[in-house]
Parts: sequence; C-alpha cells; structure tokens
Amino acid sequence: MPRPNLATQMSARIIDYIRANGLQAEQHLPSQALADALRVSRAPINAALQILEDMNIVRSEPNRGFFLVKSAAELPGPDAGDAEPESEDEWYFAIAEDRLAEKLPDKVSENELMRRYGLSRTRLLKILTKIAEEGWIERLPGNGWAFGPLLTSRESYQQGYQLRVALEPQALLLPGFEIDRTAFAAAREQQQWLLDGGYKRASRSEIFAANAEFHEMLVGCGRNPFFLDALKRVNRLRRLVEYRITVDRSRLPIQCREHINILTLLEKGLRQEASDFLRVHIEGAGLIKVPKV
Repeated sequence: MPRPNLATQMSARIIDYIRANGLQAEQHLPSQALADALRVSRAPINAALQILEDMNIVRSEPNRGFFLVKSAAELPGPDAGDAEPESEDEWYFAIAEDRLAEKLPDKVSENELMRRYGLSRTRLLKILTKIAEEGWIERLPGNGWAFGPLLTSRESYQQGYQLRVALEPQALLLPGFEIDRTAFAAAREQQQWLLDGGYKRASRSEIFAANAEFHEMLVGCGRNPFFLDALKRVNRLRRLVEYRITVDRSRLPIQCREHINILTLLEKGLRQEASDFLRVHIEGAGLIKVPKV
C-alpha cells in the first residue's frame, strides 16, 4: 500500500496519542517521550510537531519544546478532516499547474499565495510543506518560498528518460549490488496492493511516489550514491510533468506485474536478465508517457 509521508503519518498518530491519554491544554509534549511511545526516532516526531503547530494544535517555546494548545476533548474528531485531503489535493494541483504554465514566479510569498488561491495560512502551509517534502519548492527566510527547476519541455523530459535507461539497468550490474531483503519485501507488498485494485483508488501523487520509490530502491541496492542521487534528481524534476499527464490506469497493472517480475529475477540471482528487462520497461514507459509541454 502506498505509504503516506512519515511526518504526516506521525502527526495523526500523535493526535491519537493525545486523545488516548486524555492530555490537557498547556501540557508539555517531550519529543523523546513521544518517540519512545510511538517507536520511531525523534526526527519524524519533530517534523510532525511542526505540522501540528501549523494546525494550531501545539505551540513551540524556545529551549522548552512543544506544548498542547488544545486539550484532547477540543481536538477535531477522527472523521472531521476526511473531506480535507481532496480539497487540499485540488489546490496542490492548482499550484502545480500554475507553476508549469509559468503563472507563478520563481519566488512567492505566503500572502501572495493565500490571496491567489483563497486559502488560510494553516491550509496553505500544509500544502507547501507537502510540496517542499517532494523537493520542488523550498522555504526562504521570512515567509517567502522559492520554486526549484523543472522539466518543462518535451525534449528535456525525453532526455530524463534517456538518462534513466542508461543508468538504472547498469545499477543492477554494479559489483557492489546487494539485495535489501526488507526493502524488496516492502516493494513487493506495495506493488501487489496496487495490482489487487489499489491502482484504481490511489491518487496521482501516490501512483508517482510508488513508482519512483520502487526504481530508487532498486538503484540504491547498487550501493553507488552517485547513481542514486542522479535518479532522485531526475525524479524530482519530472514529478510535476507526470502529474499533468493523463494517467492511463488500465496500464498500471502491467507496470506492477513488470515491477514484481524484476524483483523475482533479482531474487533468483538473474541480474543480467533483470537489467535487460528493466531497460525495456523504462523504454516502454518513456514512449507512452510523452508530455504535451
């Protein structure tokens, strides 16, 4: 199953923790205690607390940490936010489309975006945080944001696929290539979930993430950070263009079966066969997903 962003996932779990323990307003939320309770490291907990601060559920104090603004009883119910993701996706893609159409400058302020899209600061920050985590915008000092570079032409998009065809199959043949059994099992489970019908329900961003994470995982097994860095950069640059492409969901089961076949070939030690299959797989996707940009 496509995994939600870890910080977002942890923010929901922290809210569940607050409710389950009946915590009160002004109560201290030590990040290490939360990390221990939720069995994760402090990094995703701190990121999740920042999301909750943007939602006015907690507040931070210098050198003291985070404190609850609302008690457990004052928090929105578990179903209260069910309608928000769709609405936020709508504005997320509106920002993406405007950026691709060059309607947004390289640098923008939160106030400009709030006026343009009619969003509250809390909701805008939630959307911008997601965009920043995907790597196509970054926060500037103050309340400004800067967009990163994108693949904005048919030629540059095709060049990205040319790099992938040259790089990804070769990564499977590197001397240091070693299967990550845990990552392979997770990837197989995710691809099977999509194949079993998840592809019909997943959003465009989830479909892209599932595909990109699969290919990055394979290249990561090559144990060459330069290969992986190059692929991640291409994936960041092509993300928005792929969101713009009308997804032919009828082809997704074929893609999932091909991904599973690559895993099987590698698990059998057939690296050359897996490399050849991966090359054809990427070339086929490049021919189908040609953007009209």
